[in-house]
Amino acid sequence: MSLLTLYLLRHAKSAWDDPKLADFDRPLAPRGEREAADMAALIAARAYRPERVLCSSARRTRETLGAVLKALPAETSIEITRRLYEADAERLLNILFEQRGAASIMLIGHNPGLHQLAQFLAGAGDGKTLHRLRTDFPPASLAMIDFTAESWSDIRPGAGRLLALDTPSR
Repeated sequence: MSLLTLYLLRHAKSAWDDPKLADFDRPLAPRGEREAADMAALIAARAYRPERVLCSSARRTRETLGAVLKALPAETSIEITRRLYEADAERLLNILFEQRGAASIMLIGHNPGLHQLAQFLAGAGDGKTLHRLRTDFPPASLAMIDFTAESWSDIRPGAGRLLALDTPSR
């Protein structure tokens, strides 16, 4: 069996100050820019090393990726896709099932889908951390979940072990 690692990163806080702007086009708020920078520092400090990043094509997720990109290895494969925008847990899981050739993947997307996926997959881990995951997944949250499986298509509900749940300092 192999060890697979999934990183689920919710985009940082977005701006709501322009009511005419479509949801897809909303940028990060100043607080979100700080949160994304905090998460980049955390990713670098903890040496999180996803081999592949799949990022929603919405502006706020691309801006979150832009902030954390400098903390990722240069050889990290990056894919920006509309498929992650407004994706529910089932769609996110199906996208994961399609992945080949990477033992560690980061999804950068949106709630409620990312939060639901994390809850759906994480069945083991520290009790306090699991409880935090069950109750909240604020902007710029990053969950790290490991699986013992041969491929992404082999992962099952509750089969993951929640290793970390990080949130930016506010």
